[in-house]
Amino acid sequence: MISKIIPNWFNHLSIIFLLTTVSCASQPPTSIGLKDGKLAPCPNTPNCVSSEQTSTSSRVEPLTFNGIPEDAWQKLKSAVIDIGGKIEKEDTSYLWATFRSKIFGFVDDMEFRMDAKNRVIHMRSASRVGYSDMGVNKKRVEKLRSRFDQEKEQ
Repeated sequence: MISKIIPNWFNHLSIIFLLTTVSCASQPPTSIGLKDGKLAPCPNTPNCVSSEQTSTSSRVEPLTFNGIPEDAWQKLKSAVIDIGGKIEKEDTSYLWATFRSKIFGFVDDMEFRMDAKNRVIHMRSASRVGYSDMGVNKKRVEKLRSRFDQEKEQ
């Protein structure tokens, strides 16, 4: 009986160790930042969503706002922090934040671009590793949208 338990336990521990190692070793992708004034397009994998994407499978709507763009930007930063993001880089029209999963510590990158003229904030959320994220980035975008809309109303 013990001989059956130990190998299963060891296999589970090995998988957890491997996933933890991969998550800790992930580096920021080279696609971070604006390219020709826009967020980078999503790769052809289902672990990325973007408001500047033309493909319907990875497209999300941008955040909309009324009023002063600087106020909307401050509300965005508050919303990012409120939902667990860490702001890595920001200026007046670009923001990059990271989100770490609770169990294995996988890092996802979320970027924002202010389009003051059209009163929208474009966003892109992508996993650093893996092929599919099982909808995590899209859920994060919607959670952020909800929090941003609450901030807008205040």
